[in-house]
Amino acid sequence: MKNIMPNALHPKALHKSAFAATFVIGASLICVAAFAQTPDTSQKGNTVSTVPADVVKDLAPTGKLRAAINQGNIVLAQGTPDAPSGITVDLARELAKRLGLELQMTTYDAAGKVFEALKAGTWDIAFLAIEPVRAAEIAFTAPYVLIEGNYMVPVDSALKSVADVDHEGIRIAVAKGSAYDLYLSRTIKHATLVRAATGPAAMDMFVADQLEVAAGVKQPIVQYANSHPGLRVIEQRFMAIEQAMGTPKARYNGREAAPRYLAAFVEEMKASGFVADALKRSNQPDAVVAPAAK
Repeated sequence: MKNIMPNALHPKALHKSAFAATFVIGASLICVAAFAQTPDTSQKGNTVSTVPADVVKDLAPTGKLRAAINQGNIVLAQGTPDAPSGITVDLARELAKRLGLELQMTTYDAAGKVFEALKAGTWDIAFLAIEPVRAAEIAFTAPYVLIEGNYMVPVDSALKSVADVDHEGIRIAVAKGSAYDLYLSRTIKHATLVRAATGPAAMDMFVADQLEVAAGVKQPIVQYANSHPGLRVIEQRFMAIEQAMGTPKARYNGREAAPRYLAAFVEEMKASGFVADALKRSNQPDAVVAPAAK
């Protein structure tokens, strides 16, 4: 009696089936690899978050991560209000991705306006300089980048150094609520601060009203002076500005998990080279990655 093997189990059939299965699996792996290497350009995060649920809920109680982007500081944000770019945008997108949330960005033209918006509860994370007035209401991380505050004066001004500025009769143009406005409000004893709504407005006011000094973040101050031949920047900085991420203190009621997660996120972004790469992509060579938190 012959031992007849069914077609499905015949050696030739088995060989064909194995080949077909290998092809399908190989093709699937190629597709998966291709998908994994395709950069995600959307503003949505991963569909599954590995961050504890209570942290996600505390950081983003509306179910979306709402980020305040200050376009008044060209070191931190560039682009347009509809399509912002820069290190703060990169950090916000990476955080949203890790939380598994959609990112919703709102742009502002001055840091003071970001801080004012805190009262309305319109953002979950912001990118601001660490200042005592702000720290009373914002849980800050350690800084992720360091920038400088400098003075600008008329090219023929007798003011040559930072020490020359704080004297009677000297008027300093500043952006209202900016880090340097808050700092100078604490430290200036004799000169007078004159405030405008934004950094660019303060520089224009400095020129139009023939003020003695304008204060601001180094990069836009230098850029403005370069486009106005009658102006120069005092090379010595008057302050170091520590830019950090922050989240509203009031929502946590003593719970520390979410602020701790945000602080750890910033430390990882610095240590991994993410911050340095983002500064390089946005062409900000004068900004310095902040050292690791102590």
